[in-house]
Amino acid sequence: MAFTPLSNPEDLAKLGSGSSNFDGIHEPADARLLEAFPNPMAKVRGQAMIQLGGFDDPKEFTSLCPKTGQPDFARIVVEYVPDKLCVESKSWKLYLGSFRDAREFHEACIARILRDLVKLLDPHWIRVSGEFTPRGGISINPSMTYDRAIEMQIAAARMPEPT
Repeated sequence: MAFTPLSNPEDLAKLGSGSSNFDGIHEPADARLLEAFPNPMAKVRGQAMIQLGGFDDPKEFTSLCPKTGQPDFARIVVEYVPDKLCVESKSWKLYLGSFRDAREFHEACIARILRDLVKLLDPHWIRVSGEFTPRGGISINPSMTYDRAIEMQIAAARMPEPT
């Protein structure tokens, strides 16, 4: 039986490009860096779950405090149930690196990441968690979840505006 790959990386620009820089054209927290590829797990029976980052990874994510400009360090973990697309890992790393100059609160970073991944992937379900280094002895570890089925139920239940 011949080996048949379940995915094709030819459409990905970042992977294998030989470059890990931002070439000066990208903005802080730039979703244009993200790339996706067709979900190869969709071709096999079973419930797929993907995790980007781990809870024991180093805190390499950085953003800037919007008030003081001081750097904030975090570990970002994403868990998702893909539909048709998966996020490509090098583009994910470049995207996270683009937050280095983003002046946003911890909660805003997590909300932006969730929004950008939902827009890119349209997953069945996704959770984005951030474990930030404590500031002033206080830990802030925001987490957001998107569930397509629940969002569809909410949209269907919305009452029309009165006329």
